[in-house]
Amino acid sequence: MTALAPVLWGSTYLTTTMFLPEGRPLLAAVLRALPAGLLLLVLSRRLPQGSWWWKSWVLGMLNIGVFFALLFVAAYRLPGGVAAIVGGAQPLLVALLASRVLHEKLTMARLLAGSAGVLGVALIVLQSQARLDPIGIAAAAGGTLSMAVGTVLAKKWGQPLGTSGQPVSALATTAWQLIAGGASLVIVLLLVEGLPTSPLTGSNILGYLYLSIAGTAFAYYCWFRGLARLPAGAAAFLGLLSPVVAIVLGWVVMGQALGPWQLAGVAVVLASVVTGVGMKGWGNDTGKQAPKLDGVGVPCARRPELCAAQGGGVRRRAPR
Repeated sequence: MTALAPVLWGSTYLTTTMFLPEGRPLLAAVLRALPAGLLLLVLSRRLPQGSWWWKSWVLGMLNIGVFFALLFVAAYRLPGGVAAIVGGAQPLLVALLASRVLHEKLTMARLLAGSAGVLGVALIVLQSQARLDPIGIAAAAGGTLSMAVGTVLAKKWGQPLGTSGQPVSALATTAWQLIAGGASLVIVLLLVEGLPTSPLTGSNILGYLYLSIAGTAFAYYCWFRGLARLPAGAAAFLGLLSPVVAIVLGWVVMGQALGPWQLAGVAVVLASVVTGVGMKGWGNDTGKQAPKLDGVGVPCARRPELCAAQGGGVRRRAPR
């Protein structure tokens, strides 16, 4: 289910190009994030408690606010291929950060798999006539780094506990992040772009609805739900599926040709994903046993009675 997130994200560039108004990256970011967060909040009916007010804000800024703003700036200023190549470095960044913050093992095999993923993305999307806009490159790099840090922190903090002592669902934590990030983007939108001066067309509205509901609300729920179960480094490799989906959509929807280099790139990316996700031994590299989890990313030290009922964290428990 985690892989559905990058599959849906892979349609972002196509949707932006075909349906959204030109020159309004911040408007696109706001209308993608804030309605999605409010929808999930209504469905989850749960607010943050204690430290999770500021944690939700930090994660919302990293995974949503900063990331979305820079993502759409890059999408408008760069060919999708160039932006995708920069984004393809995320598994490497997450692996490096996770090795320091989460003590996930960083091996040469993982570095090679991540490098192969970047190479595969380049083969898929890079064209000789692609223009390299410095602002677009900086935006793509900043967005990639922002979500890499957000991914590692989300894994480190896990799922909070509710008033009943039960872990809060990924539906709620996703809603908190989307609202925090989306609300901060409203301020930036008003200061930088301002409100729209012309009414949105029907195709604009359809594009925003798709990105908000499918490409954001559902996709991010899948992502954070999976992140609670997978090592951060392994989950990051799934993000490489986005450019593969993008090139397939271009072929199916827009009739773009697939050459031998692109097909080779698809094969390299898929091999990188299978290798990166399937690698064993992502656990703690300190020589100590990694903390057992209760199935939703909460250490057993915080919920001993729940983990004991699950046989020490072996069985998986569906989130509430």
